[in-house]
Amino acid sequence: MNAYIIADVTVTNEDQMKLYREWSTRAMQEHGAEVLVRGGRMESLEGDWNPQRIVVLKFKDLASARAYYDSETYTQARKVREGAGSIRMVAVEGI
Repeated sequence: MNAYIIADVTVTNEDQMKLYREWSTRAMQEHGAEVLVRGGRMESLEGDWNPQRIVVLKFKDLASARAYYDSETYTQARKVREGAGSIRMVAVEGI
């Protein structure tokens, strides 16, 4: 079953976040992530959730999504991101 990583990103330091995106892109490529959403225009439809930026990545399964997150490359990306913003992230199985 496919798995998706969904991230709600708040950017506080755009220059530093650009470096994070470079590292996270490398990790995505290394782990075969398909980028479905990476930013873009949004409209809130219900509730009080109003994210600044959404990212949705598709993986072949939950183990692959976890391998991406735990990888050396993405670990470096997370270190680079410290102080550049915040991310709320989940991995979920789906079709």
